[in-house]
Amino acid sequence: QVQLAESGGGLVQAGDPLRLTCTASVGTFTTMGWFRQPPWKERECGGVISWSGSVSYFAESVKGRATLSRDVARNTVALQMNSLKPEDTAVYYCAVGQEGIPEPPKPPSSWRPDYWGQGTQVTVSS
Repeated sequence: QVQLAESGGGLVQAGDPLRLTCTASVGTFTTMGWFRQPPWKERECGGVISWSGSVSYFAESVKGRATLSRDVARNTVALQMNSLKPEDTAVYYCAVGQEGIPEPPKPPSSWRPDYWGQGTQVTVSS
């Protein structure tokens, strides 16, 4: 059974960077990514990254502030976000799956993962 272990969440100050990592226990996945769900809002896909790690796409809300990296050998994906804002406060979920990365104009949120992490809370204080 696939388990996704997330780490790196917590309380951060506005303007600080954040790094979240996720490791899949078993399996290999075409696409890996991160979703987030702010309080009282729907879940959105923050970004997705391809098998090779050479292609990634991001939601408009984080574009320019977020990068994704992937280590296929270690089955990990990392989300690096800079210049955090209070509106980045959310539960962040790692996700993996066999569906290919959605190519523009399809938004990252059109991707349908097969497995989800339990989520890690990120709170950005102003």
